[in-house]
Amino acid sequence: MTSPAGTEPSPGVLAVDSGGSGLRVALGRADGGEPASRSSRVPVRTGARGIDPEHLMEQLVPMVRALEAETGVSRPTAAVIGAAGLASLGEALRAELPGALAREFGVGTTALAADAVTAYAGALGTGPGAVVAAGTGLIAVGTDLVAWHRADGWGHLLGDCGGGAWIGRAGLEAALRAHDGRDGGSAALLTCAKEQFGPMPGLPGLLYPRSDRPAVLASFAPRVASCAAADPVAAGILRAAARHIADSAAAVCPPDAEARPRVAVTGGLVNLGEPLLQPLTEELARRLPYARRVPAAGDPLDGAVRLATDLAAGRLGLPVDETMLWVAPAGGSDASGGVNGTS
Repeated sequence: MTSPAGTEPSPGVLAVDSGGSGLRVALGRADGGEPASRSSRVPVRTGARGIDPEHLMEQLVPMVRALEAETGVSRPTAAVIGAAGLASLGEALRAELPGALAREFGVGTTALAADAVTAYAGALGTGPGAVVAAGTGLIAVGTDLVAWHRADGWGHLLGDCGGGAWIGRAGLEAALRAHDGRDGGSAALLTCAKEQFGPMPGLPGLLYPRSDRPAVLASFAPRVASCAAADPVAAGILRAAARHIADSAAAVCPPDAEARPRVAVTGGLVNLGEPLLQPLTEELARRLPYARRVPAAGDPLDGAVRLATDLAAGRLGLPVDETMLWVAPAGGSDASGGVNGTS
């Protein structure tokens, strides 16, 4: 590996945030400082073996090489890979990715984290509480620092209720109802759908064959939000999304009312603004009156950087398990790494 002229390679940390809308990568020094980052809009593929480690590496290699040249950081001491769907689709990643990262970049120790865990670390750090990661999909996690509790995150066909793909799908359904003349339709959303996707009879052919279908559905969520002020159907969709988000938060939040656990919502869905955030504030107050609603301190990539920095120092303040936050030993894929109580 090379470094800028006149500098020595610096030990560092590698952090990755892989979700339904693409891939973000950060590389920085293990002893602190602002890391440099790169991004791709291409989501990592999933197949019969779950999340595809080869496709992840195909995207990761050129981005990390560019970051090495920019920062002078190489051979990261630790890497944290935050991946959407890790809990149910991470078998191949656990089997192959730590070794691939060690061979390609000289990574010392690798941790694989559910994207909700990196969202948690970015939003709340290492204290007890609950975080809803609401982007293309939606998953909520909470911890009392003994164990993780998870709600939803089942993908756009079976769950992710209240997430971007869910909102976009509901908006397109309302558009198609208006196109057909059925009850529950929205003329405003029909107009938006035609502007974005073209004539409605062609929508299934544009949507169903695509491997990035969740991201395509989520791309319509901002149009739903833009219609909400004047269109009761769009407003109703966002109110329903807020209820789903609050339901998931309530399912995972530690029940210790005296401790007043913190609750944060993070992810791209927050960018929909007041049409979603106002009903969400109301629903969270109704479902979790004892919790403290706080703004997220950072995003999932910030959380991956924080976890990687802690991992490089030999400590993790969050619970380790096979599905939510899994640590492999140096260069390997066995779960018995010596971090946070493992042996």
